[in-house]
Amino acid sequence: MTSPSEAPTLIPASSAAIDETGRQRTYEVRTFGCQMNVHDSERLAGAMEAAGYVKFEFAAEAEQDPDMKRSASSAQPDVVVINTCAVRENADNKLYGNLGHLARVKEKHKDLQIAVGGCLAQKDQALLLKKAPWVDVVFGTHNMGSLPSLLERSRHNHKAEIEILESLETFPSTLPTKRDSTYSGWVSISVGCNNTCTFCIVPSLRGKERDRRPGEVLNEVKALVDQGAIEVTLLGQNVNTYGVEFGDKGAFAKLLRACGEIEGLERVRFTSPHPAAFTDDVIAAMAETHNVMPQLHMPLQSGSDSVLKAMRRSYRSEKFLGILQRVRDAMPHAAISTDIIVGFPGETEEDFEETMRVVAEARFATAFTFQYSKRPGTPAAEMDNQIPKAVVQERYERLLKFQNDIAWQENKAQIGREVHVLVANGEGRKDSATERMSGRAEDSRLVHFEVTPGSETPRPGDIVTVTITEVAPFHLLADDPTGAPLKIRRTIAGDAWDREQAESCGVPSTGGAKNLGSTSIPVVGLGMPSLRVSTAPIYDLDDGQR
Repeated sequence: MTSPSEAPTLIPASSAAIDETGRQRTYEVRTFGCQMNVHDSERLAGAMEAAGYVKFEFAAEAEQDPDMKRSASSAQPDVVVINTCAVRENADNKLYGNLGHLARVKEKHKDLQIAVGGCLAQKDQALLLKKAPWVDVVFGTHNMGSLPSLLERSRHNHKAEIEILESLETFPSTLPTKRDSTYSGWVSISVGCNNTCTFCIVPSLRGKERDRRPGEVLNEVKALVDQGAIEVTLLGQNVNTYGVEFGDKGAFAKLLRACGEIEGLERVRFTSPHPAAFTDDVIAAMAETHNVMPQLHMPLQSGSDSVLKAMRRSYRSEKFLGILQRVRDAMPHAAISTDIIVGFPGETEEDFEETMRVVAEARFATAFTFQYSKRPGTPAAEMDNQIPKAVVQERYERLLKFQNDIAWQENKAQIGREVHVLVANGEGRKDSATERMSGRAEDSRLVHFEVTPGSETPRPGDIVTVTITEVAPFHLLADDPTGAPLKIRRTIAGDAWDREQAESCGVPSTGGAKNLGSTSIPVVGLGMPSLRVSTAPIYDLDDGQR
């Protein structure tokens, strides 16, 4: 099997990026689903900008009013790109609901182009155009770099264009990137998955696991740090099986240790591992590498061994709990999160009680709980003993309450602890109302902290040292009753934020999407979109699909 290319992908300027008046056409990328999709959307935005498009900026009042923002009577982008998810059934509903609305927008904005890509496009292919014939472009998970050329062909030929590749030819990491943050960045280390979980459609859409070479990964990390990032998150469907393609079972642990050698890189995270392949050399690398953070997202899915067997998850609850114990022995303050599916076909009350037992023993900082959703094309969809919705709902609510109580108890143990918070931009939805700022502690817990009178205001990317004074199930508060000035450490990431702000105010900038094909040295844009979760799972809770 031929390995996907890691040579920089050149995106040529597109004539379709300029309208008849000479104006640059605008685009918007809408992302549904997992953090892999969020990172893919950075690549899509980079490809669009390299081709000559510019990001559409909604009016300030529209940003505050979702109805106004999506109204056909409001100003709209020239191109809307939807990057889709196929993990759950209502992913379909969300996509086609959005497309139905865009059909009405297109009636008033005749030149609007609509492109649909990602997992659901890979799954539905031509069916998507039958359901929504007003869509202009359909592309899959393996050919994101084709988007600008497909838009150009569609605009020139006045007809829909569809291009779906069945295997990966070029790593998405070779594409230009338009990142949304100056201080943190996603770095993909692999794509695809070799597992055959009976509930999951991802392997059939993303393909078998393909691993980037370690040197390419580390070069991208170094490039991010050179531009000012101090945190990276290594991404893969199963990050800890990294190396399987080039025959090195210890490659992921080695990669973590190599990240520890990169000067200026302060925080390393990764998501998501698979319990079956989570080995002690990875735990040792986490504990012994100074910049690997004390945080782990470890998907459980079910605490019942019989359900795990039916899911084709090649571990059992005892092994899972053993991993957690060894992680905590090595990193006593590690915050551990998980994913759990409730109502898998054939799940009995006894099976569910086993999940509750494991949750009680595991003491997760956060658990992302999902009601089982049938996905056509998966073995689980054809299984007997599908659980009635009412039963699934009752179990889901019971588990949710139980886990939220545990999370609150775990957070209460943080009161009085001094934590180092990487200041974020946009993490705290109520920051302006509460006169606080927000960021992530080293264990990735969300911290809202007071900027006391007389304190310097930290920049996104700076590090503040605060003491936890109050907690809730999903966040921590740090309000200093003495009113002492904030302890702020200015960082290169904060400096990068200052530079970006200056550039956005009209100072000449070399920022924006970097076309990797235009230079012999890969230049990588920075950052990752804000994560509004209390650890860093592979799912995005704000996408309305959970």
